[in-house]
Amino acid sequence: MTDCPFCQLEEPLEIIAQTSLCLAFYDRFPVNPGHALIIPRRHVASYFDLTSEEIEQMQSLLQEVRRIVEERFKPDGFNVGVNVGEAAGQSVFHVHMHLIPRYRGDVANPRGGVRGVIPARQNY
Repeated sequence: MTDCPFCQLEEPLEIIAQTSLCLAFYDRFPVNPGHALIIPRRHVASYFDLTSEEIEQMQSLLQEVRRIVEERFKPDGFNVGVNVGEAAGQSVFHVHMHLIPRYRGDVANPRGGVRGVIPARQNY
């Protein structure tokens, strides 16, 4: 797919780690320092259409990238997420897993974490 930014990655790109089926790199528009993306090399839009091998390699990279980000950026926590479908906020239709480092004080109240995608239901 020629218009997919993840199928045609542009230099300079700092690859954090990679496997035969997947790779990880720092997000060009980071939410926080150390924000990383993990993607399959194969173009596929939905996480639910990945092969079991792609899922295994993405999870393996997630662990490896977390260790690297912890050493380099010293975050206090993480959010991990995958947006699937336009209604869920997916804007690049090539699967990508976000590893977002979190730091004390980066938001006024982090309670609810990823539940914040629907602000009215964030606090419970």
